[in-house]
Amino acid sequence: MSKTITPYNNEQATKKEQVADMFNNISKTYDFLNHFMSLGIDIIWRKKAINELKKDQPKLILDVATGTGDFAFEALKILKPERIIGVDISRGMLDIAEQKIEKRGLGDKFGVKLGDSEKLPFGDAEFDAVTVAYGVRNFENLEVGLADIQRVLKPGGKAVVLEFSKPKTFPVKQLYNFYFNYITPGIGKLFSKDARAYSYLPESVAAFPDGKNFVALMDKVGFKNTKQRPLAFGICSIYTGVK
Repeated sequence: MSKTITPYNNEQATKKEQVADMFNNISKTYDFLNHFMSLGIDIIWRKKAINELKKDQPKLILDVATGTGDFAFEALKILKPERIIGVDISRGMLDIAEQKIEKRGLGDKFGVKLGDSEKLPFGDAEFDAVTVAYGVRNFENLEVGLADIQRVLKPGGKAVVLEFSKPKTFPVKQLYNFYFNYITPGIGKLFSKDARAYSYLPESVAAFPDGKNFVALMDKVGFKNTKQRPLAFGICSIYTGVK
């Protein structure tokens, strides 16, 4: 990535600080806009990513950049682990997650913690699996973040990353670019008090080293059996790797 894309182009604040501010600002409308703008397809993509762990039957899962907890709730349903811990840099997003946990009576199964994805507040080799849904492109230093995910995994544990990628085939590429660059910021501006957050989205996706480049980074930090699985003509990808 030649240029670091930040939410507010503020030279006085790090990308990390800006990402935390952005998610604090949009936390109350985040879930609604996520499902609305993806026409609900994001739910299907999450399920596909979680199913990558079905054979592994992980007991303890870490969900990095957990946000409001949607991915973790779905993982609880499908995988039935003993416990999931979610970590996120945004207090506003975690407040929503905590409300949902309490409402669903899942406090014994799912807990959340404020923390930096690149300096995870956990010991080495603690987790059977680590998941990240739509979070890695917001890392300030992608390689450092992936290395820390690898660190907290038990030997033989699996990482599953779900992230937007850039479709390359006509006309999906053209439709995707139009929707992401023109429709998404417009909808975000209409429903969210932070319009910049939704123009940052296409910019961060465009700058993200997807596909083979991301797999190469996973290899570099020590993951084995790394794979990329494109979804929906390459709009999204699931990446997996084993420690």
